[in-house]
Amino acid sequence: MEIRSLSVGPLQTNAYLAWRDPSSAALIDPGYEAERILDWVGENAVTIRAILLTHAHFDHVGALAAVQGELGAPVWLHPLALPVYRRAAESASRWALPITPPPQQGLRWLQEGWLAEGPGFEVLHLPGHCPGHVAFYSAAAGGVFSGDLLFQGAVGRWDIPSADKETLIGSIRRLALLPEQTVVYPGHGPATTIGAEKAANRYLRRWLDGYS
Repeated sequence: MEIRSLSVGPLQTNAYLAWRDPSSAALIDPGYEAERILDWVGENAVTIRAILLTHAHFDHVGALAAVQGELGAPVWLHPLALPVYRRAAESASRWALPITPPPQQGLRWLQEGWLAEGPGFEVLHLPGHCPGHVAFYSAAAGGVFSGDLLFQGAVGRWDIPSADKETLIGSIRRLALLPEQTVVYPGHGPATTIGAEKAANRYLRRWLDGYS
């Protein structure tokens, strides 16, 4: 699988392109800077068949209206993310980081299990940071797009509306069951691996030992 990343916007959100066949690529989490994302898609000479959202916080959907309008690909999100998705523009305004409201029509629903669109992923429902948060895992590619669940040396926030620490801990423990060599492509910051985070991430070390 070919994977490309682009950090966009004031919060440096990672958008990703993933494909096996350039005529059937996925775009993951188009957060900000729609024109830059569209140029990037063109530079990689891929056709986007699916726009996939790990979750619906505004910094992951800020460019969605313009990008989806140009590319025409369906937007996929977990149904439990819909309330946050609908409030994304309102939430962005409270942070003085305005976005265009994401499209409300023609959404498609992610569920736990195999998703054939784009390059093909196993969808893992991993809430806690946000309701309806998912990760996209490819065993064949040895990688997982973790959204804002797991970062290099950190984990997703649980002190924000709709987040829950105990649910987050459960999701982290589940993600940590993936093979240690699995590359983690997070929503912010550099890529890491499951093994590296189990060894050095203080949250994982505590939570995997049964502490909260």
